Amino acid sequence: MGMICNLHAHTVRCNHASGTEREYIENALAAGLETFGFSDHTPYVFADGYYSGFRMRPELQKDYVDTLLALREEYRGRIGILIGYEAEYYPRFWREYLKLITRYPVDYLILGQHFIENEMEGKYSGIRTEDENYLAQYVDQVIEGMDTGVFTYFAHPDLVNFTGSGAAFDKHYGRLIEHAKKVGLPLEINLLGVRDHRAYPHDRFFELCGQIGAPVVIGSDAHSADTAYDGPSYAKAMEMAERFGLTVVERPEPVPVKAL
Repeated sequence: MGMICNLHAHTVRCNHASGTEREYIENALAAGLETFGFSDHTPYVFADGYYSGFRMRPELQKDYVDTLLALREEYRGRIGILIGYEAEYYPRFWREYLKLITRYPVDYLILGQHFIENEMEGKYSGIRTEDENYLAQYVDQVIEGMDTGVFTYFAHPDLVNFTGSGAAFDKHYGRLIEHAKKVGLPLEINLLGVRDHRAYPHDRFFELCGQIGAPVVIGSDAHSADTAYDGPSYAKAMEMAERFGLTVVERPEPVPVKAL
């Protein structure tokens, strides 16, 4: 059986994706998906007028939501369309962030922690590093993010390319996986990582998921319409799931998002 639900897809508003929302939806329909969610890199309000270069600007949020609401109505009965965001957990800006995104309808959030601390003052999460403290800091922050209770799942949780000791890898990533299991948050096998041959999805990370019994989800992480469904990468992800005895959540239940 192929993929029936994908909740990880981007739009041109993030400045590094291509294709129209309609093209993504038509490709998802042709592949037999029943539910398709857009989770563009979320708008964020930062201090001192700072704007991120890799995410949707706050002034584009209304157009994003209006476009998807219209398409949801147009395709009703053919495919379910959900409105979401891929978001970092930045404690300093979190309260204002939730106020921002809940001004308009939002169905779900996925956690995608691209920076430790935040992107103004912190460090990129995805670097190659042997520093155990770096991995520990990442894990501490995402555990705090999981505990907000607003995320539907955790995208590319193995983003830190940790090349230090196996014991440190198991200790800290094991903490992340144990906590995800505790709070019932699925961890994503990321298909962009598969098709681009990135450092993730990491075999040892998902071997630990199997040993610990944490649920996983498969997300296309589509940045172009042709990857709204990525059959070859999906097959590789399912092979990984079988190899490590993983429980795959085929249709994650969206978690409601509310302002604090």
